[in-house]
Amino acid sequence: ALNLSTRANVQTGERIVIGGFIITGNNPKAIVVRGLGPSLAKFGITDFLADPVLELRDNGGHLITSNDNWKDTQRSQIEGTVYQPSDDRESVIVVTLAPGAYTALLSGKNQTSGIGTFEVYDNSQAVDSLLANMSTRGFVQTGDSVLIGGFIVGDGASDTVVVRAIGPSLAALG
Repeated sequence: ALNLSTRANVQTGERIVIGGFIITGNNPKAIVVRGLGPSLAKFGITDFLADPVLELRDNGGHLITSNDNWKDTQRSQIEGTVYQPSDDRESVIVVTLAPGAYTALLSGKNQTSGIGTFEVYDNSQAVDSLLANMSTRGFVQTGDSVLIGGFIVGDGASDTVVVRAIGPSLAALG
């Protein structure tokens, strides 16, 4: 996968968007994680997440890094690339991660809510590791607030993908 993404209604508290992804293989992989909101206005979304905040955590829940306003921390790595958002309030993290499971938390600054996207990009396709899985826990609604998942398989490759939606079985997990 070159890109894995989810568009969802980002709420507050236990209803923020939580995205999980897995890197498989043998080598660390450079990736880009984005949390967008204001740039969705160009697609007709009026209730976008005005100021996305993104946290990246390891499998144990420990904070690896976070970003609020992409220019504040990694501007030189993002500016002028295809990953540069159209709005300075959006969040971007550029990081190299060892194979394993990771979680990104997308929320709104100062407990705000709205439609946002959580995206993960492969920034090192030649490395012997893959973006192999993405899952998202979000508040599923209807209409313009429906949860939408997307992915891009690159280089004209053909592969088998599994897409599933679960809900009732989550009750067993609390």
